[in-house]
Amino acid sequence: MPVTLVGANIKGKPNFNVIAWFNLANHNPTLVSISSSKTHYTNKGIRENKTFSVNIPSTSLIEKVGYCGLNSGQKVDKSKVFNVFYGELKTAPMIRECPINIECKLLQVVKLPHCELMIGKIAEVYSEQKYLTGDRLDVKKIDPLIYEQGHYWKVGEYIAEAFDIGRNFKMQSE
Repeated sequence: MPVTLVGANIKGKPNFNVIAWFNLANHNPTLVSISSSKTHYTNKGIRENKTFSVNIPSTSLIEKVGYCGLNSGQKVDKSKVFNVFYGELKTAPMIRECPINIECKLLQVVKLPHCELMIGKIAEVYSEQKYLTGDRLDVKKIDPLIYEQGHYWKVGEYIAEAFDIGRNFKMQSE
């Protein structure tokens, strides 16, 4: 799963929480979901402002990501860890150092046994030309952190176009 830094303002200050449970939830309208432990401090800011950001860090930010994951914003001021900016919604802090920033308006919170599933409508996506090849985001240039069972990984190599590779498959006759 991609590692993300979910941002929210709490008591007027930006805070960022490390979340790997991030997903595209719907295509039209474009919705995302994040799953965050009920105890996470960032959830309070999301509910309070009805906005949040999803920031996708590159591997070069691994130590800062680790710091944000180890420290609760309830005890540590994370507002100075990154160069923060705001977009259209004005209350969803985003991280300038991240290759991709997604600004979201909170639509729904689903209470789960241990987590809150927060569903947001994408208001805007921010990136820079240097992360594109042609008019498409380039995963090699973004160099995102990947999370797997307590470990961080880098993205591997390109292997095929999604679904097109299945055109070559032929069922064996019985």
